[in-house]
Amino acid sequence: MIYSTATVAVNPDGEHPLTRQQAWAGLVRKARDARLFLPPGLCTRCEVVEEGAGHIVREATIGGQELREIISFDDAQKVSFFQAGGPREGVIVNELFEDAGGALQLRFYCYLGLRGKTPGGAEEQAEQALMDSENGYRSALLSTLGRTRALVAQGRLPV
Repeated sequence: MIYSTATVAVNPDGEHPLTRQQAWAGLVRKARDARLFLPPGLCTRCEVVEEGAGHIVREATIGGQELREIISFDDAQKVSFFQAGGPREGVIVNELFEDAGGALQLRFYCYLGLRGKTPGGAEEQAEQALMDSENGYRSALLSTLGRTRALVAQGRLPV
């Protein structure tokens, strides 16, 4: 199994501060259309195919892989991406929270397996190493916050 986690400050020194509402709006927007938040060309399709109270189902092509995810929204705190189809099974979570000092933080964590692969095998170990690397989910969190700031500045997210 793959377990990875990363946490970043939503408002580090030198960056235009985001409110919780703005950070949340960015996470919801990312869930609805990952193409806006991933490097150009990485996500070539992202479509919401079902909506319900507190969740959506999206189908996407990310990194050449076809995905189906059930995405739940938990009260401006958590977005959970349940891997319903594609190479992974399990869940990826993005969570907003305040640290002990009251500063807004964004945490990623996941618990995943690779469908059809040996648990703990070479493929899962490689995926774990990628997630924990400098180019892994920590950089994705920073990119998400950067893109959210840009959308706020463009007036495309709440001010």
